[in-house]
Amino acid sequence: MGNKVKSLSHQLFDMTWPMLIGLLAMMSYQLVDSAFIGQLGAKPLAVVGFTIAIHQLIIGVQVGLGIAATTIISTAIGANKTEHAKELAALVIGTGFFLILILTLTLGINQQFIAQLLGANTSLLPIFAAYWTPWLISSALGAMLYFGYSIYRAQGKTFLPGMVMVLTSIINVLLDPLFIFTFKWGIAGAAWATVVAFSIGCIIIYHNILKNKMLAWPKYLAEAKAGINKLFSFMTPSMLSQFAPPVTALITTTLVSSFGEQVIAAWGLGYRLELFSIMIVLAMTMSLPAMIGKLKGSGDFVQIDQLVKMAISFIIVWQLVIAIILWLSARPIATVLTTDAGIITILQDYFYFLPISYMPLGVCMIMVSSCNAIGVPAQALYISLVRLFVCYLPLLWIGSQLAGITGLFIGASLGNFAAGIISWFIYRKNMQKRLAGN
Repeated sequence: MGNKVKSLSHQLFDMTWPMLIGLLAMMSYQLVDSAFIGQLGAKPLAVVGFTIAIHQLIIGVQVGLGIAATTIISTAIGANKTEHAKELAALVIGTGFFLILILTLTLGINQQFIAQLLGANTSLLPIFAAYWTPWLISSALGAMLYFGYSIYRAQGKTFLPGMVMVLTSIINVLLDPLFIFTFKWGIAGAAWATVVAFSIGCIIIYHNILKNKMLAWPKYLAEAKAGINKLFSFMTPSMLSQFAPPVTALITTTLVSSFGEQVIAAWGLGYRLELFSIMIVLAMTMSLPAMIGKLKGSGDFVQIDQLVKMAISFIIVWQLVIAIILWLSARPIATVLTTDAGIITILQDYFYFLPISYMPLGVCMIMVSSCNAIGVPAQALYISLVRLFVCYLPLLWIGSQLAGITGLFIGASLGNFAAGIISWFIYRKNMQKRLAGN
């Protein structure tokens, strides 16, 4: 048993560290990106804050499809169906391209309506107009890059995706000051820098996918239909699970924007720092599904349970340490991200109350990822809905009504704690049934 646990920990480490390094690079460039935009003033930062909800919508599609891809491809590999895995990979890429194309075109056409729906005032609309198109292009390229990463992760190969994440982040950081300040493109320059970086990333990833013959188009229409049906059976609940955050973000953005431009700007910066803070969680949600999928393919639910418990234990300790660091360094970090005194003060409150809740948030995210990977995406969807619409949003609103901006942050934190506890009990109930069936 001890050797098995050690083997699992080694596998988890080997698959997670490239993703962690890649995500660290990506989150770093996003923070640097925010710092550069912050030098342009509160209005450009506010525009970035307003795009969070829409970005989560795009992320919902790409991650929902990515989860489905990793699950079905890794399960096929675990069952020694290599050719079928390649056919599923081809269907994932084709489906992803079509869905992202339709979504980004729709968002591009309705740009002004969306900005006003989110609560942006008329003074922000010209900045929206300059930023929206290049930002949508960068988001679409990012989604296609993510689908390529998913194909690699499903096969247990995380090194190349991790290194491409590092490369695209370096390119982005180098181009940001050039495009934003030297070329005087302003906030749009940040988006164009990402377009160039992600374009290079896509070329590298898809060249290697084709070179290594990781795709194979189904030979018969019946096989293609069966593959698409399998993909959608996992993708639909997974995508619905991922759509819950953007819906929540839309509601949250509207609520936060009622407190003014400085608060929405601080919220946008805090959100980017949140992604940075939970990068180890994000890395594990990328590496765990492939491992769980292969174990599921061989029917080994005992090791799956050990793997998940191991991941949760690490996440709890890690996020607690991160929370303490952020609490102690709240003001220095805030002053690096912006020069606006009002935003700095609001960010300090954000850092005091939110980071501690990333610990239960991480637990919740691992539970969602694990439920998807073991083949119960409906349970993952249920956890996501409970987290956001039963825990997070109600407590966020109650907090804002009772104590204003500070109450908003406290409510969000308590919502994350409630979600983490509930998600653990839901997962355990489901896993115990499977272990009993073994």
